[in-house]
Formats: sequence, structure tokens, C-alpha cells
Amino acid sequence: MARVAFIGLGVMGYPMAGHLAKAGHQVTVYNRTKSKSDQWVAEHGHQSAETPAAAVHEAEIAFCCVGNDEDLRSVTIGKNGAFTGLSQGAIFVDHTTASAEVARELSEYASSKGSHFIDAPVSGGQAGAENGVLTVMCGGEETEFARAAPVIEAYARSCRLMGPAGAGQLTKMVNQITIAGLIQGLSEALAFTQSAGLDGQAVLDVISKGAAGSWQMENRGRTMLEDEFDFGFAVDWMRKDLAICLAEANRNGTSLPVTALVDQFYHDVQKMGGGRWDTSSLIKRLR
Repeated sequence: MARVAFIGLGVMGYPMAGHLAKAGHQVTVYNRTKSKSDQWVAEHGHQSAETPAAAVHEAEIAFCCVGNDEDLRSVTIGKNGAFTGLSQGAIFVDHTTASAEVARELSEYASSKGSHFIDAPVSGGQAGAENGVLTVMCGGEETEFARAAPVIEAYARSCRLMGPAGAGQLTKMVNQITIAGLIQGLSEALAFTQSAGLDGQAVLDVISKGAAGSWQMENRGRTMLEDEFDFGFAVDWMRKDLAICLAEANRNGTSLPVTALVDQFYHDVQKMGGGRWDTSSLIKRLR
């Protein structure tokens, strides 16, 4: 069992850290809002720390899941940041969905301090974190990945090294680009279904068994038909992710016309007051 730290106890980090504790690892947690750390310790035991630097002190592997690039920089290289407390040879695993640029930046910084960095964004949402079945896409060195992967398995169904630093974030961008197009297509299909007077659930039951089937259809089709969106991965978060995708595409010269269009559709949903609705709320625009 390993001595680990977990920084960021949001809807993803809280259960992920819990799975590490249940697996028998010695866990120290840090969260910007201390009451969340206190709640986690009351539920799982172990201990909390007052700063990221204190949390990672003596940790063999430190995990992090925060909001965006700037949040990540703050808890790593900011005042009392984790990189000031990491031991020589320790590994910092970042589960934040962030830019490939910041992943490369922090990898170089960690290396200069004698530690290691793995960018490891996840897919599977809050339910995947709670059930311990996330998909983890990693960027880093093979030796450090081999050390971290068995610990990550406490909350992962799949964990794979995709390449050097930044490759995990680039793979997550591919994931979000794919999802954006799928949800828009599903929204149009279900809107058409209802306008045509068909039984929506019957349509889903039939087409989900064929080439049109997808995770989105299986897990979001019914709730889209029933106009339920108060759960899941928020539109605000998706727009943050798509902004990262579009910026990277602009940098590497890739054309993402559908992704850019869907991003604007999500902007419409935000204007409808749906910033915290699940991403499947794209269908609301069509009703």
C-alpha cells in the first residue's frame, strides 16, 4: 500500500480519494474549502492538510483533480503549492481536464525539482468516480506510469499510457470532441422522433441495439425524452473543455466545424439558464 495525497475534493475527487482509502492506501487530503476535507476525514478517516504542500509531504504519489489550468497552477506552483512539498522521486498525477500546454509545463517543472508528473484526465463522470469505473488517459514516462497505474486502479476500469506529457490531455480532447457531436446528433434524432409522433422509448429500444447505439443513448436517451437534466456533467464544464479543444485545434491546424457549432449551441443553453444542466440538455434548444 502507498502513502498518497489527494488535492481537490469536488464531485470527482471526493469519491476517488475515498476509493484510495478503501483500497488500503494511507491518504492525506486537501481541499480549498476546509469543511469538505473535514467531511471526507469524518467519513473515511485518515487525515487532511492545511495546504497542498503539506498534503503531499512524504507522499509517494500525489493526486489532483481541480477545475482548470489556473486552478492547477495554483495548487502546484503557487504559494504553498504541492511542488514545494513533493519528495524527490514522488509522482504527481493530475486528473484535471486541462490543456496539454499546462501538462507539459508542469512536467518540466516537476522534473527540474526531481519529481515526476503524469497528466491523467478521466472519463466516466460523477457516476464513474463514485462507482470506481473511470477511464483514465495518461501522458508521461513509462516507468512512472507503471508505478502509478496499480494505485489508480482503485477507481479506474481502464488506465492507459497514451504517450509523453500532454498525451493524456490530448486524448481527453478527442473524447470531448466525439461526445459533443454524439449528443447533438442524439438531440436532433429524439426531437425528430417526438415531432413524428413516434414512441420515443420504443425507438430507443430498437435503434440502441444497432449501429446508432452509444453510451449517450443508453444512459441519456430516456432522460432526454423526459426533459430531465438536473444531474451529470454540467454544460459549464463542457464549454470549458470544448474551449480547450478548440484552442488546441487552432494551434495544430485542425478544422473542428461541428465542435465549434455545438459549443455555440451550449452557449445557447447557458443563456436559457442551463449552465448546470447535464450536457444532454442540448435537446432543450430544439423544443
